[in-house]
Amino acid sequence: MIMTLILFVALVVVGALLFDTRRRLSEAEAQASEALSIAQAAMRKAEEVRTVPVAAPVAPPEEQPAPPPEPREVSAPVVRRAAYQAPPRAPVVVHVTRPVEPMAEPVVEPVVSHADEEASSGFEDLFGRKLPIWGGGITLLVAAVLLVRYSIEAGLLSPLVRTIGGWLFGLGLIGGAEAARRIRIVADDPRVAQALAGAGIGSLYAATLAAANLYGLIGPGLAFGALTAITALALGLALRFGVPSAILGLVGGVATPVLVQSDAPNVPLLAAYLALVIGGLTLLSRHQRWFWLGVSALIGGAGWSALLIIAGGLGSLSTASVGMLVIVLGLGLPLFGRDDDRAWMVQGATAAVAALQLAMLVASGGFALLNWGLYGLLAIGFVGLTIWQAALRPLILLPLVTALILAAIWPEPAMTHLGVVMVGIVLIFGGEALWRLWRADGGMLEAGRIVALSVGGYAVCHWHVLGVEWARDIRLSLVAAAFALLPVAALAIGWRRADRHDDLRFGTLGMTAGAMAIVVALMALPGWLAPVSIAAIAVGLLLTAEQAGDALLARNAAAYAVVAALFAPLTDPALAETSRLFGLTVSTDMMSALLRWAAPALAGAFFTWRLWDQPVARPLAGFAALLVYGAAAQVIPATALAPAVALGLVAIAEVMRRRYAAELLPAFGVLGLIAWGWALLPLGEWFLPAGASLFGDPFLVRDLPSLASSIERVLAPALLAGMALFRLRGFSDAVSWRAATAGAAAAAMIGVHMAYKHLFAIDDALMFESLGLAERTVWQVLLLGVGVVAWRAKLRWWAALPPVAMALVHAVYYSLWLHDPLWAPQAVGPWPVANLIVPMAALIFGALLLAERVAPQIATRAARPITILRMATILFLGLASLRQIFCGSLFAPVPMGSVEDIGRSVILILIAIGFLLWGIRVRARDWRIGSLVLMLAAVMKVFLVDASGAEGLLRIASFLALGFSLIGLGWLYSRYLRVDADRGVM
Repeated sequence: MIMTLILFVALVVVGALLFDTRRRLSEAEAQASEALSIAQAAMRKAEEVRTVPVAAPVAPPEEQPAPPPEPREVSAPVVRRAAYQAPPRAPVVVHVTRPVEPMAEPVVEPVVSHADEEASSGFEDLFGRKLPIWGGGITLLVAAVLLVRYSIEAGLLSPLVRTIGGWLFGLGLIGGAEAARRIRIVADDPRVAQALAGAGIGSLYAATLAAANLYGLIGPGLAFGALTAITALALGLALRFGVPSAILGLVGGVATPVLVQSDAPNVPLLAAYLALVIGGLTLLSRHQRWFWLGVSALIGGAGWSALLIIAGGLGSLSTASVGMLVIVLGLGLPLFGRDDDRAWMVQGATAAVAALQLAMLVASGGFALLNWGLYGLLAIGFVGLTIWQAALRPLILLPLVTALILAAIWPEPAMTHLGVVMVGIVLIFGGEALWRLWRADGGMLEAGRIVALSVGGYAVCHWHVLGVEWARDIRLSLVAAAFALLPVAALAIGWRRADRHDDLRFGTLGMTAGAMAIVVALMALPGWLAPVSIAAIAVGLLLTAEQAGDALLARNAAAYAVVAALFAPLTDPALAETSRLFGLTVSTDMMSALLRWAAPALAGAFFTWRLWDQPVARPLAGFAALLVYGAAAQVIPATALAPAVALGLVAIAEVMRRRYAAELLPAFGVLGLIAWGWALLPLGEWFLPAGASLFGDPFLVRDLPSLASSIERVLAPALLAGMALFRLRGFSDAVSWRAATAGAAAAAMIGVHMAYKHLFAIDDALMFESLGLAERTVWQVLLLGVGVVAWRAKLRWWAALPPVAMALVHAVYYSLWLHDPLWAPQAVGPWPVANLIVPMAALIFGALLLAERVAPQIATRAARPITILRMATILFLGLASLRQIFCGSLFAPVPMGSVEDIGRSVILILIAIGFLLWGIRVRARDWRIGSLVLMLAAVMKVFLVDASGAEGLLRIASFLALGFSLIGLGWLYSRYLRVDADRGVM
């Protein structure tokens, strides 16, 4: 085991040395790069020096002997440093007495790659200079172990001698390390001394562990003390010899409690030991700038403290010791670690780990007050750390939230103990937040902490008293009032600050104070008063915001008016009051119901008034209108609610028109939607039989709602809404106004139709046969009359044309096609001419004529369909009048006789002649074409039907009539064509 431990330590040492070597190599490379940059800069400066050319010597005359060379003057500028700004001077003339020799050719030396040189140097430095020395130290340590093992196997030395020999060997290696620092031959390389010192520390650890665990020569206490002393020696040697001793001190110091066997460990002593060892390592890391050493030590300490907490079974003194150890490791020692701009990271991480570990200690220790006290000390230290290190302020929420969670999961706490703990939490975390909130470095972090304390603290207390239930409780009301003092105090502190207007902190705290006030009211007052109390709190908060000049809080306070409205149905267990909004007649206490719904309505109206110039005023207006309707529903009978809503529309329209209050448009829209909601059911009852009537089913009155319901829920509200919209014409945008007006007009038309159906009260098929045509004709006359009134009132075409078009379409589809008396059992009246046939045809002609007057452009584009419809109506009038002469009121049951059949042919021929004459008169080709088509139909009828069905004089009369008609028709047509050709028209 000892051998394995030693090899493990050796591997750790080698790893650390390799890490340190890598760091040193990086530093050396950086220094080399910097030196190379400096050299290159110097070479560039040297190249900038300009050399002045030297004058050529004068050649002597040929006849004279060559004299000795005369000295020549060479001038060169003096090169000065750029940093020194000296005044300009004349160049210095230097007399050279020797001849100028030509410059030698430069010698080009081979260029060696800098990267290759660095790689070669690093490899050689690591494997040729450093690793052999470190390997030698480890080898010495292994040799010592093997020597001891050999002596054990051979039985040469006793355990005491082996132990003493190990100690002496270790001390000798340490002494050799000190000597290596002084001997000049090896003093230049500090790694020799490091290797010897590391091997010596390892030997001392091994010998002490062997004496305690292998031979039993010393007890656990003495072994613990010896290992502690060796750890202290290792830390001291680290200051002198460097990293290897520090690593051994770290590993040995943290592992000592595990290596020393003990049946009953002394937790307080262990905690003190760990605090001292890790503290020493931390200070050493700061002194030597070994960041990794301090972090490693703190991680080891955190592991030990977590192990002690998880093991459990701690007494009071042990709990206090472990708690103090956690506090020292989490808050104290990190302050003496790294001192650069990244120190807050380590401090924050260790503080967070300490908070979580103390939470574990509180939970595992039965939530004793001692454990809570330790957590409080940590919280105080954490808060103080955030004051000193501002970057850690966001992390303060971690111990706060952890404390609240611990208090929430506390099983069956005594109320006094819970109160003490909650007061402590509030004082520690809330006091600093109140102090910093309105300072220059304060912000939303502090406001959020106050909110968390106020809301979370009350939630914890409520959980322990009532759980998830919600019932009236005076004690909890007082508790909520106490927690509400936190945001109120924060508001009071910042009240007079000039820069807090529209500050998010002030608004957040104001809303929190309002929320806690609502909780106080809910816990103190009966449940049915909840909407009233919440509405009062919302109005009070609005007045407070106005007094403080904080528009943000004023806008946000409107949310509590909405909450008050929501509590009206929530506190209505049987939904009796809510049912009245939908027309259900339920017995309620009228006064209390009115108070409960009127209070939120008044609050909403008050907010709308006070925030009139704010964007929130429009939705508040719609919200207030809905609540006013809810309050009205508590006292107004269900039968009068829809008209009351429509009267509200008229009232809002008048206010908007007089004060040009566009902010009330949402209120108008909300009431309009409510009115439509009331009309939906009767409209649905109308649409079902109306849709079936499109396929020929009779529209019976028994399928419709009652007359009273039709008037109350559809007709009266639609007419009042139309009046309100008429008053608002030109107030809103045209598209919205037209859409709303069209909706109101359609609803009013349907309401009138439902009421009209009750006038004839057609309830079965027999009544439909006798009164159906009369009912439809009168209805069509009414529609046409509305169109005439609109046209005479000079309304625009899109207002006058719809009733005219409805009358026309209704007459054509239902009376001229679907229920035509010629083939459907519909009574037209017993008298010729004075019957329903003539009014029916006259109505279609009148509708077409009025449509041409109201919308001439549309009529021009639809000229041919209008002409065809007129011809069809004339044809129907002729045939139906003939049929009525022979059959009476009902046509369907009476078979057609031969005389009537001949008369039908004559009618067709006469109508064809009339079409031709009219077409010639008005120069309308469509009428002439219609005449030809109708004449062709008459010819076919005479030859195919009359010739086979009639006999005797009737057959002769048919052919005579047809012959004379054809001759006359041809004569008229040829005469018109000839005259037309003379005029050059055709």
